[in-house]
Amino acid sequence: MSDEVQVYRDGGVGRIVLDRPRALNSLTHGMITTVRAALDGWASDDAVRAVVLTGAGDRGLCAGADIRAMHDDAKAGGAGSRAFFRDEYRLNALIARYPKPYLAVMDGITMGGGVGLSAHGAVRIVTERSVVAMPETRIGLVPDVGGSRLLAHAPGELGTHLGLTSASMGPGDALLCGFADHFVPSAQVPALLAGLVAADGLDTVAAVTAAVAAHAEPAPPAALARQRAWIDECYAADSVEEIVDRLLGSGVPEAKEAAQQVLANSPTAVKVTLAALRRARTLPSLEAVLEQEYRISCAALDGHDLVEGIRAQVVDKDRDPHWSPASLAAVTEEDVARFLAPREGDGPALD
Repeated sequence: MSDEVQVYRDGGVGRIVLDRPRALNSLTHGMITTVRAALDGWASDDAVRAVVLTGAGDRGLCAGADIRAMHDDAKAGGAGSRAFFRDEYRLNALIARYPKPYLAVMDGITMGGGVGLSAHGAVRIVTERSVVAMPETRIGLVPDVGGSRLLAHAPGELGTHLGLTSASMGPGDALLCGFADHFVPSAQVPALLAGLVAADGLDTVAAVTAAVAAHAEPAPPAALARQRAWIDECYAADSVEEIVDRLLGSGVPEAKEAAQQVLANSPTAVKVTLAALRRARTLPSLEAVLEQEYRISCAALDGHDLVEGIRAQVVDKDRDPHWSPASLAAVTEEDVARFLAPREGDGPALD
């Protein structure tokens, strides 16, 4: 159990508050265990009609996993991170299948593991402050926590664009791409949560959705909607190299910027991400995608780029990662296949 998560019942609502505001509520293994225990207990508790997830502080719901700890663990062999991934992905699957309405307030920064705790819920709220992203390729990792399934099923090639560039979504884009359901201004969130506690009959998703609708407003425009033409054309290519060529040759300034973002990220991670997203479109369930992500994440722990990417972004903060291999051309099909293949000793993520 962890003192970095508040777990309590407020009337008929089970409340989970991620409580590491100074670290943007980034997730430790203990936090994952605490959230899982709360959900397991409430699933059969008739006094709890719905569950609400929020984050402490005013900066965000959750910035993802504690990647500094992951950096140190990966250098020591990665056993702790493998266990973290396994328990995290099991929690993601539970949230998606939870028997009671599960509402997540994605106010402020919601990235990586924060997406896994929120975007698989039944009712997902964004505010004007929401910044939603799967930025893993920036640190030598691949979108996980079921994020590759969400990206794979976003309209057109928007998910491919977001996954390869590590770009962020505002509230309108999060709604467009299927990461959220409702826009509620941040000033209205306290009243919404109080209304949920006071309301009767909140034991169905429809009832919770109706309560949210009383506070929801039209979302800001989705910036990505205006860019669908070049995104769909460029990212439909079969290789990252061709995608970059199309982006650079499109004549669209935003496309050129996207190409530069892709080229700045880990060459191995972006190639594995493209393969993972293409496969995720055909996998039958979230659970199947989580199994694929687990294989990829475990492989990343044994590679060079994850430790180097976190070093550059978080430890030394020089923003100058030295990837290996250093170019897209140097990452072979065999390299990508190794990330996707089952690995002896890792076992399944879900059982």
